[in-house]
Amino acid sequence: METDKNLDAYQEFVKGLWRDNPVFVQVLGMCPMLAVTNSAINALVMGGATLFVLIGSSFLVASLKKWIPKQVRISLYIIIIATFVTVADYSLLALMPGVHKELGAFIPLIVANCMILGRQEAFASRHGVRFAVLDAAGMALGFTLALFALGSVREILGNGSLFNIPLFGDTFEPWVIMILPPGGFITLGLILLVFNWAAVRKQRFMQQVAEAERETL
Repeated sequence: METDKNLDAYQEFVKGLWRDNPVFVQVLGMCPMLAVTNSAINALVMGGATLFVLIGSSFLVASLKKWIPKQVRISLYIIIIATFVTVADYSLLALMPGVHKELGAFIPLIVANCMILGRQEAFASRHGVRFAVLDAAGMALGFTLALFALGSVREILGNGSLFNIPLFGDTFEPWVIMILPPGGFITLGLILLVFNWAAVRKQRFMQQVAEAERETL
């Protein structure tokens, strides 16, 4: 088991933003990714709720890992996650009822997000509170950025607005397909294409640098 002494706090935080992004690299959480990203505000609220649940559950699991029996750990993780999901659900209902209505059942379904349960099993239950929270924050922010990327593109092209603020004149013809389910698949596919292209270019650049260094030796 890897110890916290061998971990770097900064790397544990930023890995979820790019290298191990839960959406663009691990392809997790596709259900909310495609269902609620028809607008930027919906994407940010869903990302914020996921951030709260993931950080809260990781903190609690890392704090209590010594007292959680291995035989029932998954059940306890789900109970912990469901507790924070309930808090997020009722908080959104009280503070943002309009957005809560639009998100519908996808807020309670955060409890079934494999990314959240996976971080408890793979990381929070094996490391200290500090690194568990940093890992959770990085993964959740990476997830939120992915949601916002899809939501903003779909809203701009589908409604001609961003955060309900019109961006174009009356002559703009909205691409209605972008706010429909097919628009989510199209946008996600294009973003994954760009993401993978950038990753391949970076890998080739690193290989060229390594070859140049070997030639100079």
